[in-house]
Amino acid sequence: MASYQYESNLMYADTHEWVRQENEQVVIGISDAAQDMMSDIVFVELPEIGVEVTAGEAVAVVESVKAAEDIIAPVSGSVAAVNEELNETPELVNSDPYGAWFLKIAVEDAAELENLMDADAYSAFVESQQ
Repeated sequence: MASYQYESNLMYADTHEWVRQENEQVVIGISDAAQDMMSDIVFVELPEIGVEVTAGEAVAVVESVKAAEDIIAPVSGSVAAVNEELNETPELVNSDPYGAWFLKIAVEDAAELENLMDADAYSAFVESQQ
């Protein structure tokens, strides 16, 4: 069974995105478990800034040598920023999954954050999936 790192200051979705709250915005990336399951990430498709997103719907795509997976918006709102660095070096997601963020969303309804898990709950969730 794989051993993954979890950041205690983050919240996690059951679709393996991590979320860090920064005032009225959230920063979104994928967890260590997600990048490991995907293996070598070769391409990231990011949304346009200003696009409205809905919680539970695809907001970006990450492709690895194995497959392409949707990045699911954990909250509704509008895209406030994207990490352009991933266009040139998508492999940063593998080497630093908690530093290589994908996008920032200006949160429409902060109550949606209550649907996310803390690190302990997410760790237990990942272990239950293996």
